Amino acid sequence: MVKVEEYMTKNVDYVGPEDRVKDVVKLIKETTHDTFPVVLNGKLVGIVSVHDLIDRDENEKIKNLMIKREDMIVTRPDANVRDVGRIMFRTGFSKLPVVDEDNNLVGIITNTDVIRSQIEKTTPTKLNKIIKTYENLGYNIKLEKGIVPVEKIRPTQSKVYEDELFGRIYELKRGLAEPIIVIKTKKGDYYILIDGHHRAVACYLSNIPELDAYIIEIDTDKPLGIEKTAEKQGLKTLADVKIIDEDKNDSCEIYRLGSKIAHLH
Repeated sequence: MVKVEEYMTKNVDYVGPEDRVKDVVKLIKETTHDTFPVVLNGKLVGIVSVHDLIDRDENEKIKNLMIKREDMIVTRPDANVRDVGRIMFRTGFSKLPVVDEDNNLVGIITNTDVIRSQIEKTTPTKLNKIIKTYENLGYNIKLEKGIVPVEKIRPTQSKVYEDELFGRIYELKRGLAEPIIVIKTKKGDYYILIDGHHRAVACYLSNIPELDAYIIEIDTDKPLGIEKTAEKQGLKTLADVKIIDEDKNDSCEIYRLGSKIAHLH
């Protein structure tokens, strides 16, 4: 079961009941969000959206126009993401506050988070299949979970897709990205990227120096087949990966990463 806590945003922008309409308007401009939980002493007491501010005096207090806690739909960190998605679909809400048993606000989950939870997840089956493949080739394998420097990641995939890349950047900003899968051999101090190229490239473009990873250590000092193939393609760093926009014509569909393109349009 995929839980809400795995995909919710934990650092939530919120307002207080004594804040005024003009304070929320300012926060909307600063964050581009349109809905905010209302919190008092860490407890969720309500929620307010941009629609509640229409035709209101700028000095009116939020407590007078917010939806109160007893009238809200909320969820828990250990709730099933799919169940939460069904609730959102039935009610039309695009965001739900996440509270613990004591009604402390611990996060917020959006319909976009629910969608992201269902794609490109590093499943145990995928990881075990990779490990089994190299064990069948006669290698001794050791698996650990850790953090790898982005600059030491060597890609094995020559291109990534622009629309998917933007999704990974969204996840990274909210701390939602799944770990990548890399291989570490005795040959060098770099990591061979096996799974998670969109996540790794998103880190590179966002100037994020490290990324969570499942590290498969292989007891060999000889280059692996996948490593040789990558070298033939000229893939030495993430800067060598190309961004593909399938909506463009062939003449302008490829972007090089060496220029650190952050805004592609």
